[in-house]
Formats: sequence, structure tokens, C-alpha cells
Amino acid sequence: MNDSILTSIKNLLGITEEYSHFDAAVIMHINSILMILEQLGVGPDGGFRITGAAEKWDQFLPSEFYLEAVKSYVYIKVKLLFDPPLSTAVLESMNRMAAELEWRISRAVENRG
Repeated sequence: MNDSILTSIKNLLGITEEYSHFDAAVIMHINSILMILEQLGVGPDGGFRITGAAEKWDQFLPSEFYLEAVKSYVYIKVKLLFDPPLSTAVLESMNRMAAELEWRISRAVENRG
């Protein structure tokens, strides 16, 4: 849970932690997705953004409640923005998974509140 948001998403994208050439683009996309999550009621009041590898998942979402779903959602959405698949079938599958995770995260927030 103390993983760096940037580093964990980079790893899922197949980018090593040391390779920083794409960091600005990945950070921009992560922040866009964190804004969407904030609008869904996830994360700290007033929003959250990352500036580098220092920001951790537990700063964004202090409890472990639905954390893995949030990580998956951020990864899928960043992947779609940063490196979309060439296959239409894979693209559609990823879009469906992102939509399902968004729905499930929304329901989890409603049930908590």
C-alpha cells in the first residue's frame, strides 16, 4: 500500500522505474484519472495530484477499501490514454473493464456514505 503511484503505474505499463523519459506524460494522465476518481467520491476532499514518485497510494486512499480496484482503474485508463492497444477487440475490452470498475467503485462509495 506504500507503493509510489507513479512507479506502480509505470511498472504496469512496462516502463522501468529508472526510465523517466515518459514521466511527464504518465503523470499528466494519472492526474486526469485521479480527478475523475475525486468526482466519483474517491480520494481526499479537495482532490489529489502527483508530481513525481513521492506520492503514495496510501496518501490518495488511506484505507485499503477497494484500493486494488482503484489501482486497476487508474492503470487501465492511463494505458488507454498513454498507449492504447491497436486491436479494436482489446480496446473495447479495456473500455468495458474501465466502465465496470468505475461503476463498481461508484457503488462502493455510495454504500460507504
